[in-house]
Amino acid sequence: MPLYFYVWTPEIIEHLAEHEVSPEEFEHVVSNPDYQEISRSSGNPLAFGSTTEGRYLCCVFRRLDDDVIEPITAYEVEE
Repeated sequence: MPLYFYVWTPEIIEHLAEHEVSPEEFEHVVSNPDYQEISRSSGNPLAFGSTTEGRYLCCVFRRLDDDVIEPITAYEVEE
């Protein structure tokens, strides 16, 4: 499991909460993805994976450095 530093702001935490995703869930999926790809619309990385509670999420982020992640959004998707 890679170790990343996440840049959390009150705005992104609130945005994730609107999608019923916690920062802990986001970090878990990005650190343990089933697979990753690049968004065709934004060019940002996407990480897909399960939370410890069994929800399947798509997490969108920017990589600011090799070990620094800026969360953008996340939402539940079907596997």
